[in-house]
Amino acid sequence: MTHPIINDLEKRYTTKRYTTKRIPQDDLDVIYEAMRLSPSSINSQPWKFIVIESDEAKERMHSTFANKFQFNQPHIKTASHVILFAYNPKYKRDDYAQVIDADIKNGRTQSENREQAFGAFAFVDMNTDEQGNNAMWTKAQTYIALGNTMHAAARLGVDSTPMEGVDAQLIGEVFEQELDGYICDVALVLGYHDDTEDYNAKLPKSRLAKEQVIQVL
Repeated sequence: MTHPIINDLEKRYTTKRYTTKRIPQDDLDVIYEAMRLSPSSINSQPWKFIVIESDEAKERMHSTFANKFQFNQPHIKTASHVILFAYNPKYKRDDYAQVIDADIKNGRTQSENREQAFGAFAFVDMNTDEQGNNAMWTKAQTYIALGNTMHAAARLGVDSTPMEGVDAQLIGEVFEQELDGYICDVALVLGYHDDTEDYNAKLPKSRLAKEQVIQVL
């Protein structure tokens, strides 16, 4: 099949070694906007994206691999950028109110319908336990943004590495102020692969056959 979207996905892979080449700001701006425009259930947007760009921030991120997942540590200082995809573990009505008020401001929702708009919050209630925890639901929304960002990067020719091999506890401590109660279980490395050191770049794409994973009724 020949199509720009398929070409993006055929070329994209998980990069294992990066060069120190930096992503142009124009491309970064597109990636950030793609993150912001990512879809989520009831347009909840229960996320926060923390961009690791400066040497100081990279040093802090590098330190979060002190206890485990050291195989991912080299990416932090070599690659251009790292993005922490964090989610709100206790998404509340007040959080959704910010979304509704933004809708009113941009004309999507009429101000007199503000209270009615909270009807969609029922989806949050369905996924919230007695302690007010809905982390499984908000984390799922964050992965939608992760996938969207990876495709945007691929379209721009920017390599990426999604990392669940991160220490959420240490990240929570080192970036406590920035996270402000949000949790980061996955990060995305962005940059450009090293032709000589990245063994994964030379391997063929491998996915299960369409007939095994897609059933048309």
